[in-house]
Amino acid sequence: MSAFEQLFQGLGTWGWWFAGIILFGVEVLVPGTFFLWFGVAAILVGVVNLIEPLVWQTNIILFAVLSVISVISGRWFMRRRESAFGDPGLNRRGSRYAGHIYVLKDPIVSGTGWLSVDDTVWQITGPDLPAGARVLVEGVEGVRLRVRQAD
Repeated sequence: MSAFEQLFQGLGTWGWWFAGIILFGVEVLVPGTFFLWFGVAAILVGVVNLIEPLVWQTNIILFAVLSVISVISGRWFMRRRESAFGDPGLNRRGSRYAGHIYVLKDPIVSGTGWLSVDDTVWQITGPDLPAGARVLVEGVEGVRLRVRQAD
């Protein structure tokens, strides 16, 4: 019996639980909710071994299969949870203004101008328009808002 086999058989269920806890700790140090799912798989292998002790080869295969399943389902869960909570426009502030109509305080000259929105002044691009014209924000180009005359 090799040292590898002795290690796996000697640790048994406790070894898998210990590996799961170590992987949870790695998740804390390296955030990104990736090692968490490997930790879940290791804990599940430990639970299976508590019910029915398996040979180490089967444990490794079970860990691999459970890791793939837990990573895929975990990523699906996190993506679904992310869309239900949080602010999708948090780091794209200009995109929040798309579709809104504002009144120009200053004219758009040679295709560029300035627009005051809330507490921020945005550089805008669009057709030349006089001050007081109503504009519709169509989108964002870098740090500029793209506008057109509102109907």
